[in-house]
Amino acid sequence: MKKRQSSMLAILAVIVVVALAVGARMAVWSGADHAGGGSIGGPFTLVDHNGRTVTDQDFRGRWLLIYFGYTFCPDVCPTSLTLAASALDRLDPAQRKLVVPVFVTVDPVRDTPAVMKDYVGAFLPDMVGLTGSEEQVAAAMKSYKVYAAKAKSDDPASYTVDHSSILYLVGPDGRFVQHFPHGAGIEDVAAGLKKHLK
Repeated sequence: MKKRQSSMLAILAVIVVVALAVGARMAVWSGADHAGGGSIGGPFTLVDHNGRTVTDQDFRGRWLLIYFGYTFCPDVCPTSLTLAASALDRLDPAQRKLVVPVFVTVDPVRDTPAVMKDYVGAFLPDMVGLTGSEEQVAAAMKSYKVYAAKAKSDDPASYTVDHSSILYLVGPDGRFVQHFPHGAGIEDVAAGLKKHLK
């Protein structure tokens, strides 16, 4: 009987921990959490794919569709950027002009401005690639609550990076508006964009 009670208590403890973790994550991502200024996003200073230093202020007045990833990513990043490009193609021309697609690297050591320029140009001609020092990139990742960690590799030059995969929509005032999680469809993203751009 005591073993059964111990098992039940252990199961309940796991359920409580999971519920708290899910609740905390939902609080972070809920729109209500950002109504007063937001805890996602914020000021950044990075280097664009042309080698120019840019800040969040340089994008004021435009909507941003931001994705954090890296150019050596074998599948998730190309899939997500293709999704973003396809969703942007669903907008009418007037709406499309309002949005800047932005790709921020989580691997600034390998993703130099020149590498970023070739990469983003393969997806959209107006996509902006952002890199910078490791400190600058880490600060931007922290602002957007992005997870990234190098996977263990025998070859230090050909590592992969585990990272979160989320599209962020940021308004013309620089405030976070909505996120699109990994697995969202083209029509889901397009509908979300249209809702805010009308």
